[in-house]
Formats: sequence, structure tokens, C-alpha cells
Amino acid sequence: MGRFGDGIGTGTGLHAAGLVAVEAAVAPLGGRTPDLALVFVSGGEPDAMAEVALECGEWTGARAVIGCTASGVIGAGRGIEAAAAVSAFAAVLPGAGLRTFHLEVMPISEGAAVVGMPELTGTDEVALLLADPWSFPVGSFVERAAVSLPGLPLVGGLAHGAAAGATRLWVDGRMVDRGAVGLLLAGASARPLLSQGCRPVGSAMTVTGAAGNVIRTLAGLPAVERVRQVLADLPPGDQALASAGLQIGIAVDEYADVRDYLVRAVLGTEPETGGLVVGDLVEVGQTVRLQVRDAETASADLRAGLARCPGQPGSGALLFSCAGRGAALFGDASHDVQTVRTGLAADAVAGFFADGEIGPVAGRSHLHSFSASVLVLP
Repeated sequence: MGRFGDGIGTGTGLHAAGLVAVEAAVAPLGGRTPDLALVFVSGGEPDAMAEVALECGEWTGARAVIGCTASGVIGAGRGIEAAAAVSAFAAVLPGAGLRTFHLEVMPISEGAAVVGMPELTGTDEVALLLADPWSFPVGSFVERAAVSLPGLPLVGGLAHGAAAGATRLWVDGRMVDRGAVGLLLAGASARPLLSQGCRPVGSAMTVTGAAGNVIRTLAGLPAVERVRQVLADLPPGDQALASAGLQIGIAVDEYADVRDYLVRAVLGTEPETGGLVVGDLVEVGQTVRLQVRDAETASADLRAGLARCPGQPGSGALLFSCAGRGAALFGDASHDVQTVRTGLAADAVAGFFADGEIGPVAGRSHLHSFSASVLVLP
């Protein structure tokens, strides 16, 4: 009799798919009612997906239920992309504290404020966060959480909606179409893991000129010129990877013996200055290093992260994998879930393909792309 179960149901009949997913998720629990359930749905009309998800949550009987619409779902060792499917995860967590929440953005005289976050207790160890990218400022919220929610890692992802108003989130029997839903988890010994899936190339460089998200100069030269120098010295294979989508790593801690880099996309150039436009704010004095990504690198990085965060037989995990991974990167939509399941020796791994992933790097949570964010429940 296990503590975790996952299930997946497919087909255009979402109600039937949901029942299949829930029955598979609760079966390993041996008749016990789960404390926590997560339900993810893809491939239907927004309200229809939400209706099915609410039914699934009720069927589990769990005291805490959250979930969202997605472009694809993960469970039962499989990833299902761009198709009608339901994924369910059920967990028995004896002694764990579970507090769900719904965050909304409210206008105030100085701009806007996020409301709905419960007061932290001394035992809260992680927050799960599922957000609507159209109505919730998830990037700024996650960055500010380092100050407003000190010591609390955030793990999760951005839900999918084809347009503003098309995303659906659910929490404890209630559907919402904006903001974010989540869960504060205490006493479960949960451990977060974030795999960015990139490999550094060339040497580290110091930013000597910057303005916002534009790196003007690197080590005293116009940034574009310096990057061209670095690329010219790379082996042909790495040059090909760089031409397919160059990334840049921004050092999280300049003084660490081994630097961790926050990977961001190179978005373009600023022709009039020779600057490099990147997907984050950069300051003079920061250290950066070029990064490349391919299937082999992404797979190896995920396996290495799992090795540093070992699970144990009978464990469970939640997986939020970028919608740009799966079959588009690996040729197999099930790559990440199978890697996590094997690496952790887990009984159950479930989640969804996200439009942005949330997880910690070097002890601080960020919003990422092209990554895999994992919450291990030992």
C-alpha cells in the first residue's frame, strides 16, 4: 500500500478520461482518502475542462485540491501533448500541513497589490503556485517573494489559455479564471529541484556597461563584438547549437566558489550601440557566460539534478516541464517524466507542460523557460 498515486486518461470524452485518471491515482492508496490531490486538464473548452477537474477533485475526496488547464499533461509515466487528456495525482501525507490559497491582483493608489497569500507559519517549507499568465504578474511576484516570503521556495508553473480569459484554475471545489492558486505545504520534507537544461560555453565575462535588459559592453568591448569572439572560438557543434538559440547565464552569486547561473534568452541586438538584449535586467559588475541547449545537455542536466536530490522507493513528485521540451526537444513527450520517475525511484510523478516554470536557483525562486521544475515528496 503506497502513499502516492498518479493516473492519466485520454480521449475526447473528458469526463470518462477524468474518471480513469482518478481511479488510477487513488488505487495505490489502499482505500485511504488522500490528503492532497492535483488535477490537470488539456484539450477541451475552458469551462468544460474546469467542470471535469472539479468533478475529479470531488471524486478523490482529498482535503486539498488544486490544478489548472494546460497545453499538455503528465502522469502515469507518460506525457500527452496537444490532446484531450486528464492527469491526476493523489498523496497521503500524514501529519503534513496543507493550506490552499487564491491570489488576485487588486488596484491600489500606488498601482496594484497581490492579495490572498496566507500568513506564513514557522513550519511552511514550500509553496506550490499555478498562475494565469494573462492576469497575474507572476515574474514580479516570484522575484519579490524573496523579500516578502523569506526562506520559502516557490515551485510550479504557468497555466495555459489560448487568450486572455481562457485560462482556468481550481482550488478546493471552486473554479477561478484569473490570478493564481496554490498550496502552502508544511511537515512533508518536500524538496524542490530546478533543471535549466543548459551547458556553459566560452569563458565567464564581466558586464562593463548595461542599461535595463541591454548589455552594452562585455569586458570593455561592445557586447555583440565580444560574443562574436567567443563564438568564433567554439567547436563547430557548439556554434551550431548557439545559432539555433543562444542563451546567457547571469551569475546568481558573484562570490561563490562555484557559480550558479540564471539562464535567460538572448532576444536580439541593439544595433546603434552594439548591445545585446537579454531576457532579464542586468547590472554593471555582474558576471555572465554564454549557454547552449540541446536534448543531450537538457537530459544530462536533469539527471544530475535528480542525483543531487535523491528520492527513495515509494516517493512521489510533481513535475512542471516547459511546453518547449517534450517531443519538440527530445522527440518523446514522456522523456522528462520517465527521467524523474527513474531518477527518484518514485511511485508517482504527475504534472503538466507549462508556459513558464517556477523554481529556485541557488536558494532563490525565479520564473524560467525551457526548464523542468520538480517538487520531490519523499
